[in-house]
Amino acid sequence: MPDNDPQKITVDRQGDLRVPDNCIVPFIEGDGIGPDVWTAARDVLDAAVASAYGNQRKIAWVEILAGEKAYRETGDPLPEETLQTISKHVVAIKGPLTTPVGKGIRSVNVALRQKLDLYACVRPIRYIEGVPSPMKYPERVNMVVFRENTEDVYAGIEWDAQSREAEAVIGFLQDNMGVTIAKGSAIGVKPMSRRASQRLVSRAIQYALDHGLPSVTLVHKGNIMKYTEGAFMAWGYEVAREMFGEHVVFESDGGVEQESKVLIKDRIADMMFQQVLLRPEAYDVIAAPNLNGDYLSDALAAQVGGLGMAPGANIGDDCAVFEATHGTAPKYAGKDKANPISLILSGVMMLEHMGWGEAASSVERAVQKSIANALVTYDLARQMPNSRELKCSEFAQAVLDRLG
Repeated sequence: MPDNDPQKITVDRQGDLRVPDNCIVPFIEGDGIGPDVWTAARDVLDAAVASAYGNQRKIAWVEILAGEKAYRETGDPLPEETLQTISKHVVAIKGPLTTPVGKGIRSVNVALRQKLDLYACVRPIRYIEGVPSPMKYPERVNMVVFRENTEDVYAGIEWDAQSREAEAVIGFLQDNMGVTIAKGSAIGVKPMSRRASQRLVSRAIQYALDHGLPSVTLVHKGNIMKYTEGAFMAWGYEVAREMFGEHVVFESDGGVEQESKVLIKDRIADMMFQQVLLRPEAYDVIAAPNLNGDYLSDALAAQVGGLGMAPGANIGDDCAVFEATHGTAPKYAGKDKANPISLILSGVMMLEHMGWGEAASSVERAVQKSIANALVTYDLARQMPNSRELKCSEFAQAVLDRLG
């Protein structure tokens, strides 16, 4: 039996997790379809832990607030208490949160990542047999995208067109840098640092080594943005040589894939979009700046069935938040209709992160079996002849029936 009193997950001095058998995990149910998909995911995760470990292990869920629910109850879409709770408990999971476009609060998702220094957005993209795909050979897609989470244009350093701040920046650039910018322009700043770039790339390389994957590809637009995106590439090569020298080889030096070593290569971002369509099997781990990584991970998800199939995690040195990668789909809120697979598979990533691999594997197999049996939610059913369309809660039950 686990200890009667739930305990916090902690991190030791070496950065390794210490996970008690009865552990506390905070959750944010999310906006829109969030409550529907979270309920489904929680039921599956609880059942998987019970199936794998009996009474020996258990998760004690603790709700924390963010997004619309937090704003209604506290007046703050991301309360300080939420940030402190995640920091204190090390591991958390969340549903989708509303991000206004062009007005209102800045993205709660971005703020959460930046304030907790969750610098690596990790998105594994792999095809599940039976899922409808626009691709001829979707089974060739099996990649993990490491996206830098704290810098680039997502830093939120921008000013409205014709604002006092924008005009001041334009004036400074014109007067001091000889730069010509159209009067009345909006202005944004794209910061990229050696530290942020290298810690992201080093985590990607370590992941490839830990999982026996053949290559890591640095994706950038350094041919045009030479001192930001180009620096990301250069800093990536630098950390690969300095930290992993004996364990890597470089395509730029004529290296090729070889057993027990990771091949480091780089690709221009626009060309990489062609590569993941034409030769996806040639890429295993991708490391990219924030904007490129966002575009690329969503494009890859489309190849294997859409964002509803794509799990994700935001990971830092001190804590991690696992999340659904899709939006809030407000027109389906409360209708028990949405596809919960993204959040369920994000829960699989969380269990793996905690070292509870048996429970994680059982969930993954059960999801695969449900899809193979053509038991799916509306978004997949409308593309799958002879499938049975299930509600969100019914899909969760189908997965529960196939655990073990």
